[in-house]
Amino acid sequence: MGLFDRIRPGAKAASTPRRERSEQAQEVLRHLTEFVHTRVGVEAYVEPATAVLPPTVLLVATTGEWTRRRAPDPGLIRHLADDLHVPVYDARLVGYPQRMRAWNERVKRGEAGPSPAG
Repeated sequence: MGLFDRIRPGAKAASTPRRERSEQAQEVLRHLTEFVHTRVGVEAYVEPATAVLPPTVLLVATTGEWTRRRAPDPGLIRHLADDLHVPVYDARLVGYPQRMRAWNERVKRGEAGPSPAG
């Protein structure tokens, strides 16, 4: 890659990472949307970034089944939740629902369906 490839309009090397991030964000949104549409009573818990992990979003259904994905932008997750009519909570403030822990225990004992949506 040449010195000016990063700033030249249409340069392939410069646009690839942005496009990949966009594709990853779209895949996350598709997964979260599918989870909401195929489960009942889903709630979203936004988890803040840590020193080693980016922000994430955890979706939990009334059964306790859950899925977690990196949040490309927590604001985007809140917007998606509004569109899907899903309540959003800050995991730092409210913690995690007991039904999620109960689901994990049932899965561990082999009494629930498959492990959390992957």
